Amino acid sequence: MHIHILGICGTFMGGVAQLAKALGHTVTGCDANVYPPMSTQLTESGIALTEGFGVEQLAIKPDLWVVGNVVSRGNPLMEAILNQGLPYTSGPQWVGEHILRGRKVMAVAGTHGKTSTSSMLAWVLQQAGLNPGFLIGGVPGGFGVSASLGQGDCFVIEADEYDTAFFDKRSKFVHYRPTVAVLNNLEFDHADIFPDLAAIETQFHHLVRTVPGNGRVVCPANTDSLERVLKRGCWTPVERFSAETAEGNDAPWQARVLGASKFEVLKDGESKGLVNWDWSGLHNVNNALAVVAAAHAVGVAVSVACAALSSFPGVKRRMELRGEVRGVRVYDDFAHHPTAIATTLEGAKARMAEVAAANGQQAGRLIALFEPRSNTMKMGTLAQALPASFDSAESVVCYTAGIQWNVRDTLGTLGDRLFTSDNLDEVIQHVLDQAKPGDWIVAMSNGSFGGIHQKLLSALGDQAGALA
Repeated sequence: MHIHILGICGTFMGGVAQLAKALGHTVTGCDANVYPPMSTQLTESGIALTEGFGVEQLAIKPDLWVVGNVVSRGNPLMEAILNQGLPYTSGPQWVGEHILRGRKVMAVAGTHGKTSTSSMLAWVLQQAGLNPGFLIGGVPGGFGVSASLGQGDCFVIEADEYDTAFFDKRSKFVHYRPTVAVLNNLEFDHADIFPDLAAIETQFHHLVRTVPGNGRVVCPANTDSLERVLKRGCWTPVERFSAETAEGNDAPWQARVLGASKFEVLKDGESKGLVNWDWSGLHNVNNALAVVAAAHAVGVAVSVACAALSSFPGVKRRMELRGEVRGVRVYDDFAHHPTAIATTLEGAKARMAEVAAANGQQAGRLIALFEPRSNTMKMGTLAQALPASFDSAESVVCYTAGIQWNVRDTLGTLGDRLFTSDNLDEVIQHVLDQAKPGDWIVAMSNGSFGGIHQKLLSALGDQAGALA
């Protein structure tokens, strides 16, 4: 079969293209901007790309047009497909019917941590010898690609709640029919798609309705939004987890935190394994507990899962160390929601202290760089929650280009810790003026942030050269 993918350079659709190619299909595609690294991955896979959505692509005459959610009515190629009555489907539906059918699907959903948790789960299953397939919205360490068919029964998929396509406004994950569904957390986001949290809860319940009775739902304990989802009806055993140690916590899966990057996994109060890794933050402990519970549901021993997590190599753009110059570390992170920003910085602060103590040094300062780039952030929907998100940072630098609300007024309670500018060079210079050995710089954005990571490292190197 020849399929032509509209919107092929997005992480999800690019992964779909590579999976389709691996199945033996002829795959071509187009996008408004054909850009690396995805364009490089695709062309190296033998997939021909076309820039733009011109109607001349009708001459390709594929058997099926697969449409990404970046495509809307008015798109010239899509209008021509509709007018000529040509066969088309959405990316998630094609994946559900051609990749996932017959597999033991393990879907990871949630407002935060989907990519990290999916990557951890794929890594654990791989280390356990199950050779899973996966489709993840990032590049998990140890694999080097965002999608693989695998050879085992299990298939791990990042289950995004964003809408499927212009003609199917259900969340993508309703097409996946998982055997194991991880509902990691649930908060309001995607204000450009959903009017309120209740609308997202409805979509999550659509997902719950598809999980079979002999499957498993894995979710955190004491999360009001998810409890409301489950109370609408659940026909599947539910296993809850919690890294909190508060009195009254009766979740069967718990963690005993032993340090910024070490914790014990408990099952029904009994220690089952130890995780000692390079990752920090209570959010990652929760992610790991979800992974252990999900892997256990398909037969992976807890001790095996813990050993695998201890060697987890991480994910690109999730507290990814991009480099260190003059004792200043520069990290790249995808955080763009207030909760994700807070947990990322809390984890970084704890890890900084641990690293400094291990080296007999005083911890430096945590400098938070933030680009409010997601649609929700640009709209300012969650802006009032942002000031508290930066509590762990000694310095907060916000790049304000393209923002529709007054960042300085909204974040004014941060006082002298705050610097804002819509000029990237000014942002970089401000950071350079204050960065000292031992400091950690965490740049957070769901975009490229103008290449700020490498620009900072290069500028720090130039400073070092000038001081030599």
